[in-house]
Amino acid sequence: MTPTITSRLRRTKIVSTLGPASSDIAVIRKLALAGVDVFRLNFSHGAHADHAARHEAIRAVESEIGRPIAILADVQGPKLRVGVFADGKVELRPGAKFRLDLNDAPGTVDRVRLPHPEIISAARVGSNLLLDDGKLRLVVVATGPDYLETEVVVGGWLSERKGVNVPDIVLPIPALTEKDRRDLDFALELGVEYIGLSFVQRPEDVEEAKAIARGRAWIMTKLEKPQAMDNLEAILELSDAVMVARGDLGVELPPELVPLAQKRIIRLARQLGKPVIVATQMLESMITAPTPTRAEASDVATAVFDGADAVMLSAETAAGQYPLEAVGIMARIISTVEQDAGWQSQMQASRPRAEAYVADAIAAAATSVADALGARAIAAFTLSGTTALRIARERPACPIVGLAPEDEVARRLSVVWGVRAQSLGQETPVHTIEDVVGQASEAAVSDGLARTGDQIVIAAGLPFGVPGSTNTLRVFTVT
Repeated sequence: MTPTITSRLRRTKIVSTLGPASSDIAVIRKLALAGVDVFRLNFSHGAHADHAARHEAIRAVESEIGRPIAILADVQGPKLRVGVFADGKVELRPGAKFRLDLNDAPGTVDRVRLPHPEIISAARVGSNLLLDDGKLRLVVVATGPDYLETEVVVGGWLSERKGVNVPDIVLPIPALTEKDRRDLDFALELGVEYIGLSFVQRPEDVEEAKAIARGRAWIMTKLEKPQAMDNLEAILELSDAVMVARGDLGVELPPELVPLAQKRIIRLARQLGKPVIVATQMLESMITAPTPTRAEASDVATAVFDGADAVMLSAETAAGQYPLEAVGIMARIISTVEQDAGWQSQMQASRPRAEAYVADAIAAAATSVADALGARAIAAFTLSGTTALRIARERPACPIVGLAPEDEVARRLSVVWGVRAQSLGQETPVHTIEDVVGQASEAAVSDGLARTGDQIVIAAGLPFGVPGSTNTLRVFTVT
């Protein structure tokens, strides 16, 4: 990878999902140049060969444009669905009784197969079942060893294999299915930076994924279950990054609670120094229209004001008619917000209190010194990415130059707020503080951040090459 840093000044990052509308290397190149920092491979769709081809194309574009690009492999998780109907679909009327059972026979207006005995075992009288992304709602009125008797509360047409959500129940099922495990192994072999873990309910779900990954990729927990919100702090402590997956979260939570959940997740993730992505329906209308609605533009702006590390495009770039336009408009919204004095004040006012250990104190001090001096950049030398993460947590006014020894670490930092990552490579070892000053100066000048006479703040660790040893703060003037 060519060791240069992008010259963009935008702090909040953009994640773009690849799919049929954006799999060609020419489109991927245009998306990257338009502002995409992270590409998402959605393993709910497509074969392994498709994802391998996209991975190869991303790496080719990365090498060509000379800046790190992260890849997020998003595994499907346990999808719960009803069975098939004799006539393809039925209309469920409010007040009618409707049975969900383990019978293999095609469904009728009175019943359908629910091939998930764990739901039948865990449900209780009064439990709610949401069908077809929450369009229909049933309430359990009786239970049996192999069935649930329900009453239709919100009716409508139900076609076969539609999804089932169970907001009231913690299901005794793992977050990783057998398909997920195969996909996870394949993604790790490809060499992705992040694994998106779907439908997490408990901290143990994250522990299981991390045990499989063994540090080969960071685990990005998708928060889309009410049960996860009940265990939020424990889940975030274990996660490397998190995603506010508002699609399924909005199905199982009342709509009025989703914005509050989003703000709570962002606030806690920032406090813990974990990157957080806001996702789903951000520019949904741009799947078929060349411009977003005003409400969508406001939604993106809100996520930026809340301090999210990144915002994500899903179907807009995977299957939409205007993928390039969607990225361009999202980048413009972010840049406009970040030039606002109110946004800058909000980032400073919401800085978490520094925790009582050296690395955190150094990160807070680096931000304070940079603010006081009007420094052009903070250069963070980081073996694992932790130093850059702690400084990003402070949301400094100047850019953070993340200087990493390996491509893998630089790529992981591509999703982190304000960090402009660079892979130094093993061919440019750092042994002394003079080496640090030289590398930081070269990086800042080559990126157009600084010129002769400007000041740069450096955060690093002595001795060099020891992870977690950040203990040094230095200010130097570019000569």
